[in-house]
Amino acid sequence: MATQTFELQVNGRSVSVRADGDTPVIYVLRNDLGLKGTRFGCGEEACGACTVLADGEGVLSCRLSVGNAARRQITTIEGLCGPDGAPGRVAAALLARRAGQCGFCLSGVAMRIEAGLRAGLESRAQFIEALAGNLCRCGAHGRILAAIDDLLGEGSE
Repeated sequence: MATQTFELQVNGRSVSVRADGDTPVIYVLRNDLGLKGTRFGCGEEACGACTVLADGEGVLSCRLSVGNAARRQITTIEGLCGPDGAPGRVAAALLARRAGQCGFCLSGVAMRIEAGLRAGLESRAQFIEALAGNLCRCGAHGRILAAIDDLLGEGSE
């Protein structure tokens, strides 16, 4: 496929990028737009580190093509921050529970949690199922679940 110009909606802003339509959107986010919060993990849909929101749904940006992304509202972890750059509600909960050891998976985990909240997930079990494709090699799963409990109003001190 030949290089084309695509109009993307990323974090509430319109941006114009030149790429092949089949280019994974993660490359455009990181290399062209400088949004480094989205991590490249495996590139094979197996780790979830590259999760972003597309129209509010958690998707893997290593598999979402620029051509398909042009028709959707894309939100990265940077798009969940407050206007002053402060962490959004999910990131704040993860930070409060010290859920990020190395932090590599955390933006993808945060995006999947945000997608779950937007979809109306209401229980820890539902979030565990939703996070099945997001790997944390550091073993911070307990802290991630504690942050989810806090977001659901079920956390303990």
